[in-house]
Amino acid sequence: MFVRNLRNRLVISFLALIIFTLTALGGYILWFFYQHNIASLTAAMLSQGKIIEELIYRDMSGPLQKAQIDEKIKELGSRIDLRITVIDATGAVIADSQQNPQLMENHHDRPEVIEALAGRNGYSIRTSTTQDRSLLYVSTPVFYHAEIIGVVRVAMPLDHVDAGYNRILSAILAASLLTSLVAVAFSLALAHKYTRPLEEIIHTANEIAEGHLSKRVFIKTGDELDILAHALNNLTSSLEDKVNDTIAKTRQLELILQNMGDAVILFDRYGKVTTANKMAMTIFGITEQMIGQHNIQVIGNSLLDQAMQETISQKGARFIDLKTNIHGKKRVFQVFLAPVTSSENQITGVLSVFHDITTLQEMHDRQADFVTNASHELATPLTAIKGFAETLLDGALEQPQLSQKFVRIIYDEADRMHRLVQDLLKLARLTAHEYREQIKLERVSITPVLEAAKQDMLPRWQQKSHNITLECSSERLAALAHPDWLKQVVVNLLENSIKYTPANGKILLKCWQEGNEIKIIVKDSGIGIPAKDLPLIFDRFYRVDRARARTAGGTGLGLAIAKFIVEMLGGRIEVESMVDVGTTFTITLPSA
Repeated sequence: MFVRNLRNRLVISFLALIIFTLTALGGYILWFFYQHNIASLTAAMLSQGKIIEELIYRDMSGPLQKAQIDEKIKELGSRIDLRITVIDATGAVIADSQQNPQLMENHHDRPEVIEALAGRNGYSIRTSTTQDRSLLYVSTPVFYHAEIIGVVRVAMPLDHVDAGYNRILSAILAASLLTSLVAVAFSLALAHKYTRPLEEIIHTANEIAEGHLSKRVFIKTGDELDILAHALNNLTSSLEDKVNDTIAKTRQLELILQNMGDAVILFDRYGKVTTANKMAMTIFGITEQMIGQHNIQVIGNSLLDQAMQETISQKGARFIDLKTNIHGKKRVFQVFLAPVTSSENQITGVLSVFHDITTLQEMHDRQADFVTNASHELATPLTAIKGFAETLLDGALEQPQLSQKFVRIIYDEADRMHRLVQDLLKLARLTAHEYREQIKLERVSITPVLEAAKQDMLPRWQQKSHNITLECSSERLAALAHPDWLKQVVVNLLENSIKYTPANGKILLKCWQEGNEIKIIVKDSGIGIPAKDLPLIFDRFYRVDRARARTAGGTGLGLAIAKFIVEMLGGRIEVESMVDVGTTFTITLPSA
């Protein structure tokens, strides 16, 4: 549109310039022709009037002579192609070569007559009231003895002058039309010549604006358009470099954002979700349909919305700890909130980064529970040891039977505390990353491990007259494990079964293979575990019956250690139990 308008403007400008020039020139020629003809006719007619004035000035001196002037004027008018009128000093017509002077009106108000009566030569062009034609009137005063006694006026029709004027006007109009047509043709050609490179520049610029940054302008005009094309090419090259750099950085940021371990959500200033990365969509279950919804609908926590409003009002970043419930599981996030500003320094939204600290929080809680439980478990035997020791010091040593009983209690409590410390050290060693890296898994035969555990616990199960049976489907069963760790698991489970199985009870150690897995069970006919306690028995220091467990000498860490080892070996441990029926622990390990 711009190019077409520019071309039209160029053509119209050229045409207007030519028409204006031709009009001015033609008008001047017509004016000059007309004025020149009028001046020539006026001079010639003035000469004629002077001659007539010389012929009649004496006749106008008396009334008798004035009456004869009309005849002379008519005779003279028949010889020359002029209309002659003689007027006295009062404006009355004395003689006229074409009309009866007695019928003519007074001419004292005619411009040429007024000029002549004032002593000057006058002339005027107007339409005659008697002939209804355009006439040129030229008048000259008639003097007699230096006194103006009348006016001689000659008149000539301007038909031939108007005809010449019209012919010249027609010629000028025809020349102007032809010249205009030629000018239009030349203007179109020149406009096309000058606008074609501009069209190419505009077309290329539009393609560049649409994103085709590889386009370039190739024109050689040697003028400002050439410079413009070169500047556009340089600008496009620079823009292409910057756009490519920006795209690369944007892709890097998108890649980082989409694959980072933290959930990132961008909210607008009204708290609606505008963008979320892959982790955020996975954690919070955000779908494409949820984009644009309010954060309370998506996250479901008013604390986050309140923190966002404070971030916007205070115009500063902040951290909050957010506890929420996602799909029935409690999650804890450390949320970083920062305002997003526009180029006008106006806040347009809030960027939020959700760092999942659920595991850290659980570890912190477990550590706190662990310290509390460990302190409690250590405090109980220490209190007993201190109390009985004080009793002995207060005089109980003088009573041999009583002192022996107190020393036995002190020994048992010290032994229980020793076992507790040993279990704690064992658990600490197992959780140490460096220790686990030193242990290499290998092929371990199951049957020898079960026999060794049974043999290690021989004094205890024989003391309670337990019947321990060992059943393995094959002597060659082997698992990918560590022999010491696996033995520790079996010993812990077997020790539990011995503790909580009454005298003359039965304990079964069994192993077999299912597919690519090795199954090991430790089954007893003991007191069993209530169903409500089953999910908790692998927690550290958890006891179903604390008083009875302490009496049995338990530390509350055996099952926790067993589960920890099994999971480190890449397996799993399960439990089934019924009160007063018995308990079955099932260990599943990868086959070797």
